[in-house]
Amino acid sequence: MKLPIFIADAFTTKAFRGNPAAVCLLENKLDEDLHQKIAKEMNLSETAFIRKLHPNDNFTQSSCFGLRWFTPQSEVPLCGHATLASAAVLFHKIKNVNSTLTFVTMSGELKARKEEDGIVLDLPLYPAHPQKLHEVEDLIKTAIGDTLVQDVRYSPDTKKLLVRLSDTYNRSFLESLTVNTENLLQVETTGKVKGLILTLKGEPGGQTQAFDFYSRYFAPWYGVAEDPVTGSAHTVLSSYWSEQLGKKDLHAFQCSNRGGELTISLRSDGRVDIKGGAALVLEGTLTA
Repeated sequence: MKLPIFIADAFTTKAFRGNPAAVCLLENKLDEDLHQKIAKEMNLSETAFIRKLHPNDNFTQSSCFGLRWFTPQSEVPLCGHATLASAAVLFHKIKNVNSTLTFVTMSGELKARKEEDGIVLDLPLYPAHPQKLHEVEDLIKTAIGDTLVQDVRYSPDTKKLLVRLSDTYNRSFLESLTVNTENLLQVETTGKVKGLILTLKGEPGGQTQAFDFYSRYFAPWYGVAEDPVTGSAHTVLSSYWSEQLGKKDLHAFQCSNRGGELTISLRSDGRVDIKGGAALVLEGTLTA
């Protein structure tokens, strides 16, 4: 078996920043267990598998494909950065002739649109509802200790817990915060929470670029201690910060060691456009 495989860094224009995803192009049906084995071998937060939906499709001319995402541990229902990486491979490496691609996924149809300054993902927008602190207090305290918390929300659609840190903190505090992910699996065993979002209100631009909000994202329940830049987390963050700031257009930065920028526009149809760049850093052939 020989599979074309690529690694692209998403939500950045520079190699070795943003969030790396492996992308496999499947000419033929792949044995089910091999998806997970390949993802484990790649050992990135996500490996994406693009498949043809019809026998006569091809990666250069067709505009609609199947798409699945796997962490080293399990399949996930939505991954923004690996969708962006997949579109980047098709647009920029395979030279797909279409300006918009449609991916059929576990989260419905997702579209990726090519623009001069990046790729725009059309993603679902998920509301986050007020969460009683006492129900998740142990989880939060385990993760961030005595760090002051301003708001706690929960997204039942994505099983993500959004924790807004106090406005008294700044970006450098969030970047340097040590988060204990190892013990979260022992504290949260109900299956209710599958991802932890820490977020902070942005600061006006001075010496640095202005961002509306900052975040970090942790998903040890999927085998990913910290994810560098997370499109799926921003389907929740976009909803929350649009409501908090009274804005439909937002500029966000995820404060991991690699870092990544996202340009966000909430749409009138209840979905969200999230735009980012991508840098292709590796291409090769997987042999098994």
